Amino acid sequence: MMRQWPRPLQTQLPLCCTWVTCWLLTANLAHAESRYIGSQLCADCHTAQFATFTASALKNQSYAAVQKLAGELDREELMACYACHTTGYGKPGGFVSLEETPALANCGCEVCHGPGSVHAASGKATDIVRQPAKELCETCHTQARVQSFRFRPMRYAGAH
Repeated sequence: MMRQWPRPLQTQLPLCCTWVTCWLLTANLAHAESRYIGSQLCADCHTAQFATFTASALKNQSYAAVQKLAGELDREELMACYACHTTGYGKPGGFVSLEETPALANCGCEVCHGPGSVHAASGKATDIVRQPAKELCETCHTQARVQSFRFRPMRYAGAH
């Protein structure tokens, strides 16, 4: 028996899986040696940006949102959710589980700016994605989701 999703989700899940696959295959190769470190470490140097992000971002609770639906999802559906609702899922050093990688359980700075270990060590602006391309936002913030759920990428919703 096919699971009956609310209409917007039912029509978006196949598209979501396609976008997630493309996104995972086209990871930013310029920062391939960098590892995910979690947003809290970003706060050490980027205090004002971090404060704005934590005050305004629903992303800070994205893992909890997935967990609310987890009992209704099969493993494949749950993994598709993690790709957009955690940091670095499916990528080296990215989210694995709440037990193994708790600092990456929610969407954080590195979802948009890429893995931060090299930047955190060097302090160089060239070692991080400073201005994420709109196409990166659209891997998760599809037009259908924006219309159905009023999801807006943080770049346009006041994260910085």
